[in-house]
Amino acid sequence: MSAVPPPVLAAALAVALAVPLLGWALLARPQDATARARANLIRGMELPTAARPRAGLPSRLARALTPAGTVDRLNRLASSAGRPAEWPVPRLVAAKLVLAAVAAVLALLVVTARPGLLTVLMAVVVTGVAYVLPELLLYSRAQERQQAIALELADTLDQMTIAVEAGLGFESAMSRAARNGRGPLAEELVRTLQDIGVGQPRREAYLALAERTGVPDLARFIRAVVQADAYGVSIADVLRTQAAEMRLKRRQRAEEKAMQIPVKVIFPLILCILPTLFIVLLGPAALDIAATFGGG
Repeated sequence: MSAVPPPVLAAALAVALAVPLLGWALLARPQDATARARANLIRGMELPTAARPRAGLPSRLARALTPAGTVDRLNRLASSAGRPAEWPVPRLVAAKLVLAAVAAVLALLVVTARPGLLTVLMAVVVTGVAYVLPELLLYSRAQERQQAIALELADTLDQMTIAVEAGLGFESAMSRAARNGRGPLAEELVRTLQDIGVGQPRREAYLALAERTGVPDLARFIRAVVQADAYGVSIADVLRTQAAEMRLKRRQRAEEKAMQIPVKVIFPLILCILPTLFIVLLGPAALDIAATFGGG
């Protein structure tokens, strides 16, 4: 019986060691409700060391091996993505390291088997892509959520304008819009009202909403509300003006996307449809010409 080659044995050992860590990083159960509620309440607060919840050994090891700037960037992306329960930041940090380690080991085996400049470059690229893959997925989730908030903003402002003009206060109008809504904007409004309910100043709660979502239109609306509250401007006028502006911007974005369609269609047309059309139209003529000259 022939012996197993060392590269194959090393690859099998690397995969066997990485699969449990990868499973823990990606498929572990989300934090329970109590832990998530505690994390939401203490986020941004400096607690004594004894009062901080202790992380597990894999989480501490992953944090130690990850630069602080990367963790901060993941925290900002997680806030923009709505802090999905299935993707907590410690698990994302661990997933980045595990995927990069697996890709690096496999790439090293490939480079050892077939050394060359192109192989080394491909190995570096694959390892880098594996390292940033969880961050790219979270970024995509955040972008989708921000687009959903931007689309819902105009309708939500219309509802709040009607409620304020009917005699409700701004926070009551926000609460009604949050109860009637079903998307991420309604969730953020509920979060803001909860922040105000536990004692956070209204101005800080509004600014935290703008910073948390990262939507420029919502940030502009929040700044207008904060200024109106500071200078005593009628909130109904602010809501009416902002709602009209958001509707106009939404229509302009729709027109812009409609005008981009012909440009985006050109490349599939040139690369996929026109060659096939040429083959169907000119193919028989080319065969007849080849047969005529071949027979002559």
